[in-house]
Amino acid sequence: MTAQGSHAASTTDVPRRNWAGNVRYAAKAFHRPTSVDELRRLVAGSSRIRAVGSGHSFNRIGDTDGDLVSLAGLPPVVEVDHERGQVTVSGALRYGDVARQLHTQGCALANLASLPHISVAGAVATATHGSGQTHGNLASAVAGLELVTADGDLLRVDRDTDTFAGMVVGLGALGLVTRVTVDVVPTFALRQYVRLDLDRTALDEALGSAYSVSVFTDFREPRLREVWRKQLADQPPPPADWLGTTAADQPRHPVLGMPAENCTPQLGEPGPWHERLPHFKLGFTPSSGDELQSEYHVARTAAADALAALDDLADLIAPVLLVSELRTVAADELWLSPNYRRDSFVLHFTWVDDTAAVLPVVAAVEERLAPFSPRPHWGKVFVTDPAELSARYPRYADFAALLADLDPKGTFRTDALDRYFPR
Repeated sequence: MTAQGSHAASTTDVPRRNWAGNVRYAAKAFHRPTSVDELRRLVAGSSRIRAVGSGHSFNRIGDTDGDLVSLAGLPPVVEVDHERGQVTVSGALRYGDVARQLHTQGCALANLASLPHISVAGAVATATHGSGQTHGNLASAVAGLELVTADGDLLRVDRDTDTFAGMVVGLGALGLVTRVTVDVVPTFALRQYVRLDLDRTALDEALGSAYSVSVFTDFREPRLREVWRKQLADQPPPPADWLGTTAADQPRHPVLGMPAENCTPQLGEPGPWHERLPHFKLGFTPSSGDELQSEYHVARTAAADALAALDDLADLIAPVLLVSELRTVAADELWLSPNYRRDSFVLHFTWVDDTAAVLPVVAAVEERLAPFSPRPHWGKVFVTDPAELSARYPRYADFAALLADLDPKGTFRTDALDRYFPR
């Protein structure tokens, strides 16, 4: 199926800030082309250009002093190939909108991120993920890409392309992604249960106990505040004394004080995959809105030790923390994926919206996690030294070479990219 619509060319709909509001884009011009040919001409005529999606990055990796372009004006496409078990979608579409259409055709994505508001191309480019120790990040399901390269050509690559594993998590640095082909599975139903007050000694067992599991803590108590279990609908509910926890008797929001109506249904109510895998509903404000975020991926086997390494930073972390989420992600082969050849335990931090107060805490967290070779999420706040970061990715040099080959003039580069991949 192809869903199409017409959009007038406009620059007024291009975001001037990121989703959190902590980055004002420095672009000299903003564009919203309505066709791929228009986009190709725009790229070919620009010396510096970047695409902006849902703006859900918290750093300046996507910020440019050249042209900023939104691909949301391109015709929206959702084409399901039932025989291949794949769907091809416009890169600018949000995961939540794609999911609804897939579900009506009996298809599903194996996993989703905690919020469905993010664009497909942007989430893939930064290896954004959900949770579940047998599930890879969203980029690991990608089977093909269509992108406009620096000279304005249209390039299509798939898993048979030699450099494909280096192009999927491409940080927007290799071209502007117009379409993404993703693996799908048959649609399925889930139930979501929230359990309270988990002892940390049971963390490993909890994380592996259901299809997708997230654990929330605020670093104010030694026990872990909430466990969000997203289990297959035909499986029995957790017993009343599951791992020494108690069942939540009403819906919860991960951030204390925020309305639970923003969140996907809980209390074991069955529903389709796309209405349970995210924590937040598509039509509501996700998370808290006014926030910063950081995230670090370490080896899955290091979960307990990595968390314990932060214990004596609790008094430093808690005052600037809204909530911390602990998740798992399966290993993959994508060169710049934080999960490259490593099953991962993920420590996510949602901070207050105060950069000056947060950055020293981020530095302290990174110092404590350093023995575990943490790989930060590319779209979030981190201060890792470029030399240290490059050492944590075995294919780092290969990506740098690919970047130089596909974009020799630096059309898609930004100051942040130049810092981590110097020319």
